Amino acid sequence: MSSVLRTAARSAVRTRQGVRGYSQAHGGDYFAQREAVRAHADSTTQLWRRISFYVCFPVTAVVIAWVRNAEAEHAEHLAHLKEENGGKLPEVPNYDYLNKRVKPYPWGMNSLFFNPHVNKDLSASE
Repeated sequence: MSSVLRTAARSAVRTRQGVRGYSQAHGGDYFAQREAVRAHADSTTQLWRRISFYVCFPVTAVVIAWVRNAEAEHAEHLAHLKEENGGKLPEVPNYDYLNKRVKPYPWGMNSLFFNPHVNKDLSASE
């Protein structure tokens, strides 16, 4: 029993010395450590703010411009196809694996994102 108490007392002394040794090795002053952490957080915040303003926002603007141009080309192509086919888009081939529905959705055969100008109307083929 006494050996257990002695071992516990020794480990408690080591633990206190370990904490004290850590604080002395890292400056020893709690307020100085806190100020160092705050300064590091400020510099890291500035870094990420600069990355956001000088990298992320310009890249987003470039991607927006690229997508706008790609969609404009696509719209021109669709308008050309409509013009060639008398004002309507050409009929999509009726392959077996396209628009396969085993059972209808609760709101009907078309999905929630149905667009009559682009998608085939499956409710008409029932």
